[in-house]
Amino acid sequence: MSKETAVNISSIRKGPIVIIMILGAFLATLNQTIMSVVLPELMSDFSISASTAQWLTTGYMLVSGVLIPVTAYLMQRFTTRGLFQTSMIIFLAGTVISALAANFPVLLTGRLVQAAGSGIIMPLLMNVILTLYPPEKRGAAMGMVGLAVIFAPAVGPTLAGYILEHYSWESMFYGMIPLTSVIIIGGFICLRNVSARSNTRLDLSSVVISTIGFGTLLYGFSRAGSAGWLSTEVLFSLGAGVLSLGLFTWRQLVSPNPLLELRAFRYKMFSLTTIINMAVTIVMYADMILLPLYLQNARGYTAMESGFLLLPGSLIMGILMPVTGKLFDRFGARWLAVIGLLILIATTLSFTRLTDSTGYLYMALMSTGRRIGLAMILMPIQTAGLNQLPAKLNAHGTAISNTVKQVAGAVGTSLLVTVMASSTKSHLQDLQAAGGTREHMLMEASIQGINDAYLVIVGISIIALLLSVFIKQHGRAPQKDSEPGLKQLKMKEAQH
Repeated sequence: MSKETAVNISSIRKGPIVIIMILGAFLATLNQTIMSVVLPELMSDFSISASTAQWLTTGYMLVSGVLIPVTAYLMQRFTTRGLFQTSMIIFLAGTVISALAANFPVLLTGRLVQAAGSGIIMPLLMNVILTLYPPEKRGAAMGMVGLAVIFAPAVGPTLAGYILEHYSWESMFYGMIPLTSVIIIGGFICLRNVSARSNTRLDLSSVVISTIGFGTLLYGFSRAGSAGWLSTEVLFSLGAGVLSLGLFTWRQLVSPNPLLELRAFRYKMFSLTTIINMAVTIVMYADMILLPLYLQNARGYTAMESGFLLLPGSLIMGILMPVTGKLFDRFGARWLAVIGLLILIATTLSFTRLTDSTGYLYMALMSTGRRIGLAMILMPIQTAGLNQLPAKLNAHGTAISNTVKQVAGAVGTSLLVTVMASSTKSHLQDLQAAGGTREHMLMEASIQGINDAYLVIVGISIIALLLSVFIKQHGRAPQKDSEPGLKQLKMKEAQH
C-alpha cells in the first residue's frame, strides 16, 4: 500500500516560499543564458573549436531535458524543501567546479552538474504554484514566475558582456557562489513541504528509456543545425529518439506506476495549450538566434550592442508578466493569446524585410513589440492548460509541460539555423549568377536567409493564432471522479 502524507495548505505562508523558489529559478535561468556570450573567449583560452565549446550549452540542455521527466516522481516522493535544497546544493557544487576549472573537461563537468540541479527547479516551482493557489489566482502567481524567468535572459548576455570586458570568465561563476549560498540558507529558514507525499515506486525501466529517448532526440535536433538534417549522426539520433519515446509512451500507459502520467493529455485544453506552447517556444527563439546573427555577422555590431538592442524588450516583457497574469485571472487566456499573437505576427513581419541599412532604433522597437506579444501569451497559455488538470496530475502536468518546452527549444534552434543556412546558400547561388563582390554577396545572401527564417516564424505564429481561438475561457481544474482518467488514477492508488 502506498502511504500519503497530507499537507494543510491554509497554514502555510505562501510569500516566503514562492520568493525563495523564484530566486532559485532566476539563478538557474541566468546561468543557462550567460554562456553563449562567453564561448568565443573559452575557445581561445582552451584552444578548442566552436563545435567542442558548444557542448557547454548543448550538454547543459541535454542533462536538463532528461531529468525533467523524473521530476514528477521526485515531487511525489520527497518533500518540497528537501528537493529544492538538494537541487540548489547540486547547482552550487557545479558552480564551484566551473569556477575552479583549469581545462575544458573540468568546466564541462561543472556545467553538467549545474544542469542536474537546475533541471529540477522549474517543474518543482510550477508544481508549488499549482498546489498553493486556487485556479482563479494562479495567473498572477505564474506571472511572477514569468518575471524571473524572462528577466534572467534579458540581463544575462548584457551582464556577461560587461564582466568579460573587465574581468575573467571565471568571475561569473565566482559571483554565483554567494548568491546560491544565500538562497540555500533562505530555503532552510523559509521553505516548507506543500504537497502530499506518497511512497510510490520508481519505474527504473521508464527512467532508462526516457533518458535514451529524450537524450538522443535533443542531441539530434541540437546537431541538425550544424551537421545537417541528412547526416548519419542526426538521422540515427532522431530515429533512436523516436523509437525510444514510442516505447516510453507504451510503457507509461501500461505501467501501474508511470514515470509520467500521459493520461493528462485526455484533458483537451491541456493538450491544446501544450501544442500552442510548443509553437510559441519556437517563435520565441527567433530573436535569441536570428537577430544577433544579423546584427553581428551581417551588420558588424558588437555583442554588447546586440545585447542592448534586445534588452528593452526583454525588460518590458518581464515587467508585463505579472500584469498579464492578473489579466488572465480576470478574463482567461483566449483573448490574451489572440491579441498577443496578432501583435507578434505584425512585428515579426517587419523582420522579413531586413536590409543592410535597417535602422537600429527601428529594430529595437519591433523587437520590443515582439516581446510585448510574447508576454501576453507564455504564462497565460501554460496556466490555462495546467488549470484543467486535477490536483493528482499537477506534478505530471508540470513535468510534461517543461519537457515539451525543452524539446521545442531544441527543435526551434535547429529549425531556424537549418532554414537560414539552406536559404542563404540558395540566395548566394542566385547572387553569384548576377555578379558582384564576394563579400557583398555573402552579406546579402545571409540577410535574405535570415528574412526567410523569420517568414517561417510568421507561419508558425499564424498556426498558433488559429489554435488559440479554441481555448476555453476561465477553465477550472476538475475534481470529480467522473473526469477522464481520474477514476483510473484512484483505482491504481488503491491497488498499490
